[in-house]
Amino acid sequence: MSRVSLEGQVAVVTGAARGVGELLARKLSARGAKVALVGLEADELKRVSERLHGESGHWYADVTDHEAMARVAEEVKERFGKVDIVVANAGVASGGPFVESDPVAWRRVIEVNLIGSAVTARAFLPVLMESRGYLLQIASLAAITPAPMMTAYCASKSGVEAYAHSLRAEVGYKGVRVGVGYLSWTDTDMVRGADQDEVMRELRQRLPWPANKTYPLGPAVDRIVAGIERRSSHVYAQWWLRGSQGIRGYLPGIIAAVGEREMRRLEPRLKGVGTGLVGAGGVADEQERQGTSP
Repeated sequence: MSRVSLEGQVAVVTGAARGVGELLARKLSARGAKVALVGLEADELKRVSERLHGESGHWYADVTDHEAMARVAEEVKERFGKVDIVVANAGVASGGPFVESDPVAWRRVIEVNLIGSAVTARAFLPVLMESRGYLLQIASLAAITPAPMMTAYCASKSGVEAYAHSLRAEVGYKGVRVGVGYLSWTDTDMVRGADQDEVMRELRQRLPWPANKTYPLGPAVDRIVAGIERRSSHVYAQWWLRGSQGIRGYLPGIIAAVGEREMRRLEPRLKGVGTGLVGAGGVADEQERQGTSP
């Protein structure tokens, strides 16, 4: 599909305080889009907004809160007059053995990544229908292949992939295009936070190439921007992810065999693996829920 100019388009990005969301907002703004930043970290959102090239605004909201997100959708439309693009990017992650996982953190990953994405779409679909716009749901390599010690994250990303594919069939005839974005391990606070755990870092490094690498953020976001410009059904932040779609049916069996061997080898060290949310975004989410935000 030919590219659509982003000049004058209004784009909403959730989870925009850092990482993929922050850089995506900057690149969309540099291409002439008006950007609405949504997330939990009000000060960080303000910082990002103030550094954008063009018109922007920032909204403090928990993406799992339907009333808050509906209010944001109304206010964004009132501020900019329309919404053309929504990127459901907000996400958190946790790791560690499922049996010993923190049930609150495990559930929160599902709530933010899956339910929060659905709440975001529910709030913004009416205005996207008006503009015949585009919804990009950020998924992950974790939607394509399972991984041990990542049960919540894999479940949530598999869920958003299936949900977005279903939604595409529902709203396409109303002029709304829906895309799914896939990223492998990309240099963000979330991935760096996960790597602080020695066992999780070692397990990831022993994955087969090219899944064992951490990829730079800039080129990944450039590919996402190109996908938005094309209103693509599938957006791959790393070149090789497209090819993995063709073999995904074999991956659960391969991962089960390799993963069992690795888990047996790592078992003496599993007790020390962290079970909470990882990275600066995870810390911000936990502080918000505990009422201890700065």
